[in-house]
Amino acid sequence: MDELLTDIEQQIESFTSDHKLQNIGRVKAVKDGVILLDGLSEVQMSERIFCKDKGLSAMVLNLAEHEVGAVALGDYTKISEGDVFEVTGEIMSVKASESLLGRVVNALAQPIDGKGQISSEGKLMPVEKIAPGVIERQSVNTPLQTGILAIDSMVPIGRGQRELIIGDRGTGKTAIAIDTIINQKDEENPVICIYNAIGQKESRVAQLVEKLEQHGAMDYTIVVSSPAADSVAMQYLSPYSATAIAEYFLEQGKDVLIVYDDLTKHAWAYRQISLILERPPGREAYPGDIFYLHSRLLERSCRLNDENGGGSITSLPIVETQFSDVSAYIPTNIISITDGQIYLETDFFNAGIRPAVDPGNSVSRVGGAAQIKKMKKVAGQLRLDLAQFKELEAFAQFGSGDLDERTKERIERGKRIRELLKQPQYQPLPVNTQILLLYAVNNGYLDEMQISQISDFKEKFTLYMQTVDNVDEPDEILKDFFKTYEVKKLES
Repeated sequence: MDELLTDIEQQIESFTSDHKLQNIGRVKAVKDGVILLDGLSEVQMSERIFCKDKGLSAMVLNLAEHEVGAVALGDYTKISEGDVFEVTGEIMSVKASESLLGRVVNALAQPIDGKGQISSEGKLMPVEKIAPGVIERQSVNTPLQTGILAIDSMVPIGRGQRELIIGDRGTGKTAIAIDTIINQKDEENPVICIYNAIGQKESRVAQLVEKLEQHGAMDYTIVVSSPAADSVAMQYLSPYSATAIAEYFLEQGKDVLIVYDDLTKHAWAYRQISLILERPPGREAYPGDIFYLHSRLLERSCRLNDENGGGSITSLPIVETQFSDVSAYIPTNIISITDGQIYLETDFFNAGIRPAVDPGNSVSRVGGAAQIKKMKKVAGQLRLDLAQFKELEAFAQFGSGDLDERTKERIERGKRIRELLKQPQYQPLPVNTQILLLYAVNNGYLDEMQISQISDFKEKFTLYMQTVDNVDEPDEILKDFFKTYEVKKLES
C-alpha cells in the first residue's frame, strides 16, 4: 500500500499539463473581408490574430466595448460564423530583406510573380510606426533627379521630400513615376525604388513590371501590389507594408523612392472598411480619421541626419481628381500633408504637351534647395517666362498686328521653351543635358530655329552630350555642336 501511495505521489509531483489559458474570440459576422468577433478582451490595436482551423490571420482595426473588428489577411471567404481566432501578441509586421529586390509581392510581402519563394531571412518591420521626430531629421538638400526636364527645372524634388502627383484620369501620372524610377539607375549606388500599386488592374501592373525589366530598373525595384481583385483589407494594408519595407533600407542608411499609386483608391478601401465597422461617416461618407490615415503614412518619409544613418525615403503619392477638381476632400487633404504638388493639366495633355505639367499650379516647397547650382542658375526664370508667355499668347489671339517686337520675341521664345519641355515616355534625360538645353533656349541658340525642328535638335543634342563630361563651357559645347548640325532658319 505504501509503495502505491509513493508511486501516486511521484506521479502528482511530476505531472505537467499541456493546457494553457488562451485569449480567444469567436466570429460573429464576416462582411467583405471585415470580421466582427466576440471576446478577445486582451487584444491590442493593430495586433495580428490567428485562426488555426483555417490557417488565416487577421489584423485588429477596431476595439469596441462588446466586440472587436479586424480585417482578414487572405481569402476571407474561408472564414465563417463561429470560427475561433487567438491572440498572438504580435503587432502586424512584414519581413523585409534584400531578396525582395526585383520581385512583385502582395501586402504581406509574399511573392505573387511566380518566381518561387523569397528567402526566409530578413527583419520583421512593423507596418505601423511613429515617424522619426524633428531632431532625428535633416533638411532636404540633395536632389532626386527625375530625368524629366519640366520637373527637374521647375518643380525639383529632393531626397526625403513628399511630392504629390495630381491630375485627372489618363493625364500621365503613373508615367512620371515610372520615368523617375527608370532614372534612378546608377551602376554603383542606385536609389532603391518601391512601386506600390493600390487597386490597379493586374494586367496593368504586369505591363508596368515588364517595362521596368526592359529598362533594367527591376534590379533595384520592389513592386508591392494589391490589385482590384484583392480584398479591401489588403488594399488598406498595402501602402503601410510598402513603407515598412522602405524603412528596412532606411535603417541601413540607403536612399529610397516610394510611389503610392494611388491614394484615392486607398481612401476608398478605408471608407469601405469604416462603413462596415459602423464608424460615423463624415464628408463624402469618409470617416473622421481619413486625414490621419494618410498623414501618418506620409510623415514616415524623411531624410535622417548623419547620427541616424543619413538615409532617406522620398515619396511620390499619386491622387486622381475628377474634372480637375483639386478642392475635393482627398486631394485637399493630401496637398496639405505633402511638400508640394506636380499638377497635370488635361488640356495640356490633349494638346500634345507631354508631360502635361502645369507650371502655374505645380509647386515644390523645397524649391532651389533640391537643385544643383548650375540647374538653379539656368532654370531660375523658367516658370516666370512660361507664365508670362501663357498670358501673352492668350492676348495675341485677339490680333498679332498690334504687338511690338519685344512682345513678339517673348512669344517666340515661350513657344520654344514649351516645345523643349515636351519629352517622350521612358526617355529620362541626364542632368547635364537638361542644363545645356535650358542654357541654349535662354541664350537665343534656338531663336532662329523652326518650332518643328526642336524635337530633332533635342534628340541629336542628347546623343552628342553622351560624349561630353564637363559642362563648365556651355557656349563652346553648343558652338561645336552647331558646326555639324544644320539649322533650318525661320522664314523671314
